[in-house]
Amino acid sequence: MHKRTLLKLFALGSAAAGLAAFSPLSAATGSKPLLVAGMDAAYPPFGSRDSATGQYVGFDVDVIRAIGKAEGFNVEVRNIAFDGLIPALKTGNIDIAINDITITPERAKSVDFSDRYYIAGLGVVVNIDNTTIRTAKDLEGKLLAVSIGSTGEEAARKIPNARVRVFNQLNECFLELRNKGVDAVINDIPTNDYYAAVAGKGRVLSLPVALTEENLGIAVKKGNTELLKRINSGLSAIKASGEFSKIYQKWFGKEPPAALLSR
Repeated sequence: MHKRTLLKLFALGSAAAGLAAFSPLSAATGSKPLLVAGMDAAYPPFGSRDSATGQYVGFDVDVIRAIGKAEGFNVEVRNIAFDGLIPALKTGNIDIAINDITITPERAKSVDFSDRYYIAGLGVVVNIDNTTIRTAKDLEGKLLAVSIGSTGEEAARKIPNARVRVFNQLNECFLELRNKGVDAVINDIPTNDYYAAVAGKGRVLSLPVALTEENLGIAVKKGNTELLKRINSGLSAIKASGEFSKIYQKWFGKEPPAALLSR
């Protein structure tokens, strides 16, 4: 059992009282209320552990800490295997789960989701000097690199007249692109953005083209409407203040899409 109680929100009769609906222990110690955030810290750029400092770092980490600051609570990250996140929410071992989690109807039967905080899906990476590919239609007839068995491979094979080269690992796809052996790589947008901002910086572009679209959300225990309101309130606040855009640019090297900032 964790030495501090988990954040607990409950419905109160007045709005003023609702702002203080947190753990009694946290209030008694004079500290801010504590929010325990679960994530599988093995998914850069969303969440991982810095080998030098031992601290949790990543886009998801920065987002939930910024939400916490906006809403007036401290955030503690707890490392939990991805398939254990929803069970941990149900049992109350964590308060929220933020881990590159796609909002789906099936998951929404078990948990409640915040407003989206990332638009994911399949995207396109090209060399920085490639000016012929800017839209999905431009991929027709092109030589495309994909990793074996991926949704990227499935999508690439549906593009008219595209020639598809399949690699065992994603890093091989990016290497072949940089060597100009293929015209583009089809892969998950978050990974594309991170690669373009870090290892491929100045050499490749992650295009603002979504071949498919998925929305990522922050999960809370089913029925915890008060906490969900606080998470959405904090998310809206950091979007409005520009803090969200700073975090997004830090991890993905570009401004967030306008559609993401609208809600």
